Formats: sequence, C-alpha cells, structure tokens
Amino acid sequence: MSQPRVFLVDDHELIRSGIRAEISKLVDIVGEADEVHAAIELILERLPDVVLLDVHMPDGGGLAVLQAVLARTATVRFLALSVSDAADDVISVVRAGARGYVTKNILGPALVDSIYRVHDGDVVFSPRLAGFVLDAFSSDAGAPAPRGVDPDLEQLTPRERQVLRLIARGYAYRDIATELDISVKTVESHVSSVLRKLQLSNRHQLTNWAAERRLS
Repeated sequence: MSQPRVFLVDDHELIRSGIRAEISKLVDIVGEADEVHAAIELILERLPDVVLLDVHMPDGGGLAVLQAVLARTATVRFLALSVSDAADDVISVVRAGARGYVTKNILGPALVDSIYRVHDGDVVFSPRLAGFVLDAFSSDAGAPAPRGVDPDLEQLTPRERQVLRLIARGYAYRDIATELDISVKTVESHVSSVLRKLQLSNRHQLTNWAAERRLS
C-alpha cells in the first residue's frame, strides 16, 4: 500500500520539524508552508492526499486555507492539528470541511494513525472533541451530522479500530496477533471490549457491523 502524500501547514518551524521527525518514515511529505497564501498555492499545485493544518495563523489561519482549497478541489482532505481544543475552533474547521481535528499533544503513532484514517475516508476526533461536533450539529435545526462522523466508531481506541479492521478483512485471531505483534489473548481482549462498546454479541455481528461501514 502506498503511503499517503502529506502537506504540512504551520507557522512555527520548530513544530513542523518535530512533525517531520515523527511521521516522515511512514508518510510521503510532499511539501510545507508557514503562511496562508503560500499554503493555498502549493496545496493546489501538489494536490496532496492529506493536509496537516494549523488552525491559528495570521491572515485568516487554517480556516482561510480550507475554504480557498476546497472551493477549487474536493480531492484534498484536511486534518486540523492545533494547540487549541476550544469548541469554537473545532466546530469552525469542521463546518469548513476538515475531516478531523487533533491537538498537538498527540503522540507520533496516533498522529500517523489519524493521517491514514483520514486518507482512507474516516473522520477523526478524540472522544471529547467529537462530542463538541455532535452537539453543535444536533443543535442546528434540521442540520445533519457531518458526513462520516460515527460516534460508535469514535469511542474505540486506535488499537481496537486496528483489530476491527482486520476482523472485517477476515483475519483469524492468530493472524491479527501476528500482524499487530501482540498475543492472541490480547486480541481476544480487544474484541471483547469492542463487542461490549458496540453492544454486539459475537464476531459475526461485528463483521457485519464493520462491513456496513466499509471498514475493511
């Protein structure tokens, strides 16, 4: 499987260099920008799969980048990466078309997982931030929830989602253990946790649940 092509937008060089160090071996970084106008121009030129987008920058910030790019193309997906976990910030970029929002205290492996999930079509928020989004959209009279936000899926941990995807692909527990470098007993524990959280009874129901959401 080819690596997602990722573009970085942040006005702090130190933060961009830290992100590069964490993710560059697992994704294909195709460019970066430290201000709004350059970001818009380069993103439209290179058309990355995923843009890691700082929310707070001069000249309109991440919101201006989102609006300008998505007005020209729908192929680029945006994952907001911010120091802020304020509800207003989260909701504004989601309304503008971001496919996810994570804070800058996220660990490297979790950030890579978020990038791949956004690339695969998922919407990515931490449970707390997902709550902001669902509350905001449910309060809009007649407004649908943002496409792709699945509160059932969001309550699962990254590892539980990995196990779920492999189950959806037909992997046996032993194969999942080998793929994720964990024990079969740990796989069974993750499956039990997923079944409990999703209120399902067995692996067959779990496979159907995952298939309905095209998680394989």
